[in-house]
Amino acid sequence: MDDNKKLSRRQFIRTLGLGSVSALGMMAFEPITSLASPKTPETGSKQNDMTYRINRHTKDKVSLLGFGMMRLPRNATGGIDQQKTNELVDYALAHGVNYFDTAPVYKGSEVATGNALSRHKRSSYYLASKCSDIHKYSLEDGKQMFKTTLERLHTDYIDYYLLHAVGGGGLDKLKERFINNGLLDWLCEQRDKGVIRNLGFSYHGDVKVFDWLLDHNDKYKFTFCQIEMNYIDWKHASATGGGWKHDADAVYLYEKSEKAGVQNVIMEPLLGGRLGKLPEEFSKMLKEKRPEASDAQWAFRWVGSHPNVLTTLSGMNLMEHLKDNLATFSPLDPCTPQENDLLDSIANGMMGYPVVPCTACRYCMPCPYGVDIPGNFAYYNDQVNAHKLPDKTKPDYTEKKAAFVKGWKNTIKEENRADQCMDCEACLPKCPQSIRIPTQLANILDITR
Repeated sequence: MDDNKKLSRRQFIRTLGLGSVSALGMMAFEPITSLASPKTPETGSKQNDMTYRINRHTKDKVSLLGFGMMRLPRNATGGIDQQKTNELVDYALAHGVNYFDTAPVYKGSEVATGNALSRHKRSSYYLASKCSDIHKYSLEDGKQMFKTTLERLHTDYIDYYLLHAVGGGGLDKLKERFINNGLLDWLCEQRDKGVIRNLGFSYHGDVKVFDWLLDHNDKYKFTFCQIEMNYIDWKHASATGGGWKHDADAVYLYEKSEKAGVQNVIMEPLLGGRLGKLPEEFSKMLKEKRPEASDAQWAFRWVGSHPNVLTTLSGMNLMEHLKDNLATFSPLDPCTPQENDLLDSIANGMMGYPVVPCTACRYCMPCPYGVDIPGNFAYYNDQVNAHKLPDKTKPDYTEKKAAFVKGWKNTIKEENRADQCMDCEACLPKCPQSIRIPTQLANILDITR
């Protein structure tokens, strides 16, 4: 029965004609615009060289580098390593980072974040957490989630609180989660009381939801919103193939936020790590301009050069990543117009590679059948970026296919490989990028057959 199911999936994919998407690389886009100049107002610190942005509503001085607490270091048993988390938090605070972002759905993160930060003076940092998808959608459930967040973070107020991942399911889902049950009105009351200092939302998906929230901002008074933004998604997000995040390019989200007077918190500045390790020919282009700069530093500099960006989140689970990012923002050296043009050309070139737009958030996990979904996608994307993907039209197809299969088997354990997928589709509603996960896994499996 399972073999028949896999066979029908193969036939279905071939019927749709899901082959190369490299033709997207031929599409033309306008140059990057709306960037900050070197004259963009920043503030400094006597203790460090971190670049800060001023929250125009509360006057908070927020570090342009924010600490995303979703991917914290793990111990041998798979839990969060509290000692290593403490060390990272201590170092970040000592070097000017003061914005820390967590959420109830980041398993163990709120507890670990609270444990680490409560060892420091409360006024030395800003806490961000979220009203995540609670499924029941009742006012009481929302209140309980907020209460639990306060307890886990050892605090009696939240500096930045977000409606989490709005957009999926459209306006009907937004109204079910936050409007019809009175939860958003209650959160506004907590904001007015000072229990929440800034109210905002994080967006993935249907752009009508994004538009609706900003169009009603006279009522709700959001001071910030969190969007996915990087030099690929700036002009290319809506061209990377359907799904929640592809309804609007980042340039639209950014410029509408700016016009509404709502500052941006940026997630995925490295596009799930893809911009931290570019294909060799693109990385070489950047090295010719700045030999000492890493690919990741270019991506972070590009994001930070936008004046409406309040902070840029990075999930830093290694000290070397933290130090590298601190060097980028301490202080920020804004991109020049010539550098923006270069990154724009690289973005256009990157569109020619049929990568899976997975950000390794792991919301899709665990798979009921044991598939390591992000692991399979990461291996495939690495092969694409290294130009090692087998092409049946090329004479080296057999050689490249053998190398692909060997590397896949060495990288992914047998019980975690793509061929374990049973098309149950349990992963589909969980993916914030709305990737057609079974189809993409089937594409990988086709290469190995």
